[in-house]
Amino acid sequence: MTEPLHPLRIAAAPISWGVCEVPGWGHVLEPATVFAEMAALGLAATEFGPPGYLPADPVELRETLGTYGLTALGGFLALALHREPRQALETARRTAALFAATGAEMLILAAATGQDGYDTRSPLSDYEWRTVLDTAATVADIAAEHGLRTTVHPHVGTHVETEAEVERFLADSELDLCLDTGHLAIGGTDPVRLAQRHALRIGHIHLKDVRLALAGEVRSGAREYSDAVRHGLYTPLGAGDVDIEALVRAVHGAGYRGWYVIEQDTALAPGDTAANSTRDARQSLRHLTEIGSAVTSARI
Repeated sequence: MTEPLHPLRIAAAPISWGVCEVPGWGHVLEPATVFAEMAALGLAATEFGPPGYLPADPVELRETLGTYGLTALGGFLALALHREPRQALETARRTAALFAATGAEMLILAAATGQDGYDTRSPLSDYEWRTVLDTAATVADIAAEHGLRTTVHPHVGTHVETEAEVERFLADSELDLCLDTGHLAIGGTDPVRLAQRHALRIGHIHLKDVRLALAGEVRSGAREYSDAVRHGLYTPLGAGDVDIEALVRAVHGAGYRGWYVIEQDTALAPGDTAANSTRDARQSLRHLTEIGSAVTSARI
């Protein structure tokens, strides 16, 4: 029997090549370019990217991914769960149906503010917080009807961002988290400590590395999130300040056998090619593969 290409279940996401749902974020590469780069790295699975980036027809979408030997994991869906829940649920139904028809396995939900981008947000009332929880639970029920798992993604500029909000969500909801090392760190949460405290609530993982000095500027309001991204907030895995190896050891030791999605949020300037993004993704993949080899061969 041949050994697997990577010791962990490693996937990618188009955001590492600058593909983002935020208006004006940056130059957006064509799917064919992004997926060809993923395939060249030896990756076999991807998240979808933002709504509208890929074909809405599931057959066409599967064929698009299949051309590059990629399977679909699912994707990120940011909804204003506290505002107009009926509209949010209709969007969730359409999205879940599309995801399921393409053979995906999960829906990654974020509690959006309803504003464009992730640079500003307003506090929620207790009533609005309860609405977030109730709507998220219903989204998860809808997804389950389509055979999908739902995880909630703490994210900069959403209503589950800070350590207090993450802990409150875990206490008030039964849904699992998408543990995003970068967004958690920017929000003031140590992702390793979170994984150790709540190992059984980790349903999916996005791996980012972060320059914590820049993260602190975002957290304090001294710098907008989008500006920090453009100034190198995220780095290849192993080049920033997040202890990626400790995180992988913590979740693997607790029994996590799900996906590790390499994500280095990037904004491309007009005329940029995929070259720098692919270089960084290759560095991240090499680092994570080395960690995976050490972790999976050890008796934990």
